[in-house]
Order: sequence, then structure tokens, then C-alpha cells
Amino acid sequence: MTEIGIVLIIIAVIFGFRAIKVVPQQNAWVVERLGKYHGTLTPGLNILIPFVDRVAYKHSLKEIPLDVPSQVCITRDNTQLQVDGILYFQVTDPMRASYGSSNYIVAVTQLAQTSLRSVIGKLELDKTFEERDIINAQVVQAIDEAALNWGVKVLRYEIKDLTPPKEILHAMQAQITAEREKRALIAASEGRRQEQINIATGEREAFIARSEGEKQAQINKAQGEAAAIIAVADATADAIRKVADAIRQPGGELAVQLKVAERAVDAFGKVAEESTTTLVIPANMSEVSGLIASAMKMISGTRGPVLAGEPAQSSDSRFR
Repeated sequence: MTEIGIVLIIIAVIFGFRAIKVVPQQNAWVVERLGKYHGTLTPGLNILIPFVDRVAYKHSLKEIPLDVPSQVCITRDNTQLQVDGILYFQVTDPMRASYGSSNYIVAVTQLAQTSLRSVIGKLELDKTFEERDIINAQVVQAIDEAALNWGVKVLRYEIKDLTPPKEILHAMQAQITAEREKRALIAASEGRRQEQINIATGEREAFIARSEGEKQAQINKAQGEAAAIIAVADATADAIRKVADAIRQPGGELAVQLKVAERAVDAFGKVAEESTTTLVIPANMSEVSGLIASAMKMISGTRGPVLAGEPAQSSDSRFR
């Protein structure tokens, strides 16, 4: 009885081990019953019929990164490129992933390589470096259409490295260097051009400012001279008016005769002092009195005709 009990306990343990299945989170187990697909076990505790049901496939539902082997691709302009990439995919249908392909990982890898060669073959070398996002999107689109039958969803594809041949690298480096030197020369010429423009603009503005200053100075000088002339003329006219008014006063003519006589004597005196030659003095000093009489006649002319025997003649006789 004891041996039979032990055997029964062992059989019960075996049945329990085969009947009870605990599926981890983010996993899916495909169950076959008598060799035919029966169902998919979800995460948690599951009960199977021992020796009838069996777990045929186990799939992880997490996102899986897949390193796509490096390969040589030829661009549209017949340039070889060494391309290395990485593919991210996820199992979405465990049943199709189990029966749609014998090895969906190899299938996805091969499809990624062929799609990449096809996409790069449509582009020129320069475009392959500039349009990586477009290449990635086209590869994902091409793989995703075929991977639906394998229960796999391709999420994205990323190019890790694009390596052209050494000769192309040297040519590209030379081109980049030439382009940078060209930009440097253009920038230097633009700087010199702007400098010359700034200098010319500054000189022009300075010349205009100087000419405007000179013009204003000349205007101010002319206005000053005009104002001075007007002031002198006004002062002279005022002085003449005052002299004329003084002459019209009683005794004014006598004062004028005296002033003219003093000026004449002073003039003869200065000529005698400053001259180094012989000074000839008129023998008849009546000529001086005649000069005075002529001056008085001119002054009297401003008031009216001078009659014979008027004060001009009497003053002439006095000076004689």
C-alpha cells in the first residue's frame, strides 16, 4: 500500500505539473491539442489537459531590437555603400507568429536587407546621407506589409552607419574642404565690399557735412557783413543827420568853418612832419580860405542858394 501510494502521488504531481501553467506578464503561449492549434494562454494561471494539450510555442510580446547585419548597397549613381542598421519589431499575433513562418526573425531580417537595398538603389549618394528619415520610413513600410502574415508589427528601422569606399570619402572630404574655402573667400570678399561701401558712405556723408558747414558759414558771414554794412550805413546816416541838424542851429556854420580850417591846418602839418622832401606851401594863403568857402558853399547848398555878401564871404574875409 505504501509503494502504491507513493506511485499515485508521483503520478498526481506529474499530472498537476502538466496541467497547471503559469504564464508571465507580456508573454503568450500557444497550445496545441492533439497536434492542432487549440488556443493562446494569457498571462496568469492556466489549466491544461495533461497528455492531450501541450505548449507548442512561447512568444514575448515586448518590443524586440534586432541587429540587421551589415551589407553592401549600390546607389543610383553606382556607388557602393556599407550599410548597417537596427530593426525594432513586436509580436502582435502569437498564432500567426507560430504558424505563419518557420522563423519570423530570420524572415524579418532578410526582408529588411532586401528592402534597404531597393530603397538605396533609387537614391544618389548625396541623398542617402541627407534623407535617412525617408529611407527608414520606406524600409518600415515595405517590411510591415509582409510581416502582417507573420504576426509581427515592425515599429521602426534605424540606419546606424553609412560607410562609402575610401576613395569616395577622400573625394567627399576634398569637396567639403573646397566648399568651405569657397564660403570663406565669399565671406571675406563680402566683408571687403561692405568695408569699402562703409568707407565711401562715411566719406560722402563727411563731405556733405563739411560742404553744408562751409555753406552755412558763408551764409552767416555774408549775413554778418550785410548786417555790419547796414549798421555802418545807419550809423553814418544818423551821424550825417545829426551834423546837418547841428549846422542848422545858430552858429553851426561858423563851427563848421572852424572845423574845416583846423583839419586843413592839421593836414598841412602832418604832411610837413612825415615828408622827407621839400614841402611847397602856397604863397597866397587865401587859397585855404577859398577851400573853406567852397566847403561851406556845399554845406549851404543843402539848405538853399547862398547869396553874395552872405556869411560865406564874410567868413572868407575873416580868414584872410
